[in-house]
Amino acid sequence: MKKQQRVKKNEEFQKIFKKGTSFANRQFVVYFLAKPNQSEFRVGLSVSKKLGNAVTRNRIKRYLRQSLLELSDSIKPSYDYVIIARQPASKLDFHETKKSLQHVLKVAKMIHKDSIS
Repeated sequence: MKKQQRVKKNEEFQKIFKKGTSFANRQFVVYFLAKPNQSEFRVGLSVSKKLGNAVTRNRIKRYLRQSLLELSDSIKPSYDYVIIARQPASKLDFHETKKSLQHVLKVAKMIHKDSIS
């Protein structure tokens, strides 16, 4: 993911949490906030220390970034997203992670149905 596609600052995270909408499944919670003057979506990832050691947390983040890269054509632009990993996410492999993320984005109607493989 490019630097301009990341939500990094705490103030930005807090704004998305307070003003945004959220949807969840067992593995992930997705918050999103509309940004009409933005050409592409931005994402912030949150993986708690409760999910495991640094190796486990980094693996989850790596899987999420790759999933977002593969789904980027179908994800609605001009939104900021925050994805929070829940405990079951630590036991998923890449394909399960992608499928679960795709599911929660579909439920949130943040993904175009016609472009999903």
